[in-house]
Amino acid sequence: MKKGDVIGICAPSAGVGRKIPDFERSLDVLKAQGFTILETTSVRVNDVRSADAKTRAKELHSLFQKKDVNMVMSAAGGDFLFEILPYIDWNLLKKNPKWLMGASDPTSLLFIYTTKYDVATLYGMNAGSYDVVPLHTCFKNNLKILKGNLIPQTSFSYINSTAPFSDDPLQFDLKNTWHSTHSTLHVTGRCIGGCMDVLKDLIGTKYDHVSSFLKKYQKDGFIWYFDNFALSAEVFYNTLLQMSYAGWFKNTKAIIIGRTLFPSENSITYEEAIKNALKDIPVLSNADIGHTLPHMTMINGALLDLSYTRKKATLNFLLK
Repeated sequence: MKKGDVIGICAPSAGVGRKIPDFERSLDVLKAQGFTILETTSVRVNDVRSADAKTRAKELHSLFQKKDVNMVMSAAGGDFLFEILPYIDWNLLKKNPKWLMGASDPTSLLFIYTTKYDVATLYGMNAGSYDVVPLHTCFKNNLKILKGNLIPQTSFSYINSTAPFSDDPLQFDLKNTWHSTHSTLHVTGRCIGGCMDVLKDLIGTKYDHVSSFLKKYQKDGFIWYFDNFALSAEVFYNTLLQMSYAGWFKNTKAIIIGRTLFPSENSITYEEAIKNALKDIPVLSNADIGHTLPHMTMINGALLDLSYTRKKATLNFLLK
């Protein structure tokens, strides 16, 4: 992305009407980078669905049809993007490839676009994500990546302790420690993943194109990443098993699992779920990925060089 390039923003899930001041502040950050903003009609609707499913798909299409739109961002997350999948003209998106970025509910869009149509996508931020004051390094890193500077992303020293979705000021005051099944790790593979709460609903459907993606890049191997928003440890465990049974982890070199935003442990812990479901795969967990802050920008489809040593991780992406 260069100065003057156009970012098209649509709302394939929820609208941002309930937080317009925050959304405006986020857009100001993008505009300060020299980007021009183009919004579709439903972005500022105050509802869990910005519009009916067909309308949301059409607004997404409109941005991909515009030659002067260089990148498409989802305005926000939500719960109902799954509804629009049958109405998306995937061939239109394929014929007009653009950067597509989102976080949380937009996972299904990104995941299908990458695994079926071989277009790299960005996970980690929505257009409304940049309202954090002062702007944390993780957002500055994201903006550098948008401009083509594939900087190494290193695990952060401190994480936020503020309760999720509260109005309390962010406090990056908790020492950050990634967990690992290996004391050291250095692997390279194709990066793929997203929000686990969303991915579990794609398994085995007509939108599950993982097998063809794994076949295409089998020589590279794969590094999966999972953002667990609120799955209980039990559902988290069963979802990992379901992915494994579906063949998703074939030729997997490592799995990165972010911190769970709303943890819930009853009969088992998340650590036990990981240990029992992923016995033969190196796993990094409690990672800077997903809904918690700070978090990294992940590039689906890119080659990822992942290293972990002395309880610190570094992620280097390569577009090829």
